Amino acid sequence: MLERLPKQPELLALEADLLHLLSSWFNPGFLQMRRVDWHAPAQLLEQLIRHEAVHEIDGWDDLRRRLLPDRRCFAFFHPQLPDEPLIFVEVALLPEIPVAIAPLIDKKSAAAAPDTFKVAAFYSISNCQPGLRGVSLGNFLIKRVAEELKRELPQIKTFCTLSPVPGFVAWLTGKADVLTLPGIQRAVAERAIEARQTLAAACNGEWSRLASTPALEALDESARQALLRLCAVYLVYQTPTPQGDPVARFHLDNGARLEQLDPMGNLSRAGLRQSFALMVNYLYDLKKVETSHESFTRGKVVYSRAVGALL
Repeated sequence: MLERLPKQPELLALEADLLHLLSSWFNPGFLQMRRVDWHAPAQLLEQLIRHEAVHEIDGWDDLRRRLLPDRRCFAFFHPQLPDEPLIFVEVALLPEIPVAIAPLIDKKSAAAAPDTFKVAAFYSISNCQPGLRGVSLGNFLIKRVAEELKRELPQIKTFCTLSPVPGFVAWLTGKADVLTLPGIQRAVAERAIEARQTLAAACNGEWSRLASTPALEALDESARQALLRLCAVYLVYQTPTPQGDPVARFHLDNGARLEQLDPMGNLSRAGLRQSFALMVNYLYDLKKVETSHESFTRGKVVYSRAVGALL
């Protein structure tokens, strides 16, 4: 039915009824959260490989590395579907906040010692059931996992993400007028306009040139700062709108804080094409998630001093 919706809008009423029903059946209060490790049934592990939607799992060796002690995977299950994961999240246990994805998913890397665990970084969250599109599960899973890790590993004080920015390049290269962004101060907008001109000059107006590692490495300092400034403006002022970045909207609506921008954080083909390799850290302060969520519902993004300095 979801596939037919675009061509058969008369099904929208039925879709709304089913969404309400499925949201009741799959209420997070009914669901079981379980850690998935290498000893899980092969059928379950195969589903992780098949449904990973953010950073593709390159076979069994890659999956095995992602399930070693310094990596965790947690999933929601319904009691009536004990072997069918609904959604799963992957977490890296690290000594500091990560700034690039490659080290986290390097299948040849050695596992870190438990006494180095100070940060839990969520680096991938994937839905396994397309039919549950629109049913809110990811936000509850992240918070449940954070609480579980806090109990198991009290030395971990920082919970964050390493997230893509899938909508940034489309926004930057489109016809958006920063002066019309909701709540933006004129001085911030003018600096953003100047930054866009600087970056455009660096690539001779051919934005696609920036979707390559050598081109990004060749940028001078002013162009690099321009790229960071434009991404900060996009995340702070565009995100609260319905056209905002979907990943940013998810985490900020979930009560996270926009913490840090990471240049050259994702050099994969998708990362270069979607965000010119930029990634973002969102910080989950478990004592402030409700306050941050309320701010976002009022159209205001909570961000760190480091992000504010970019604006």
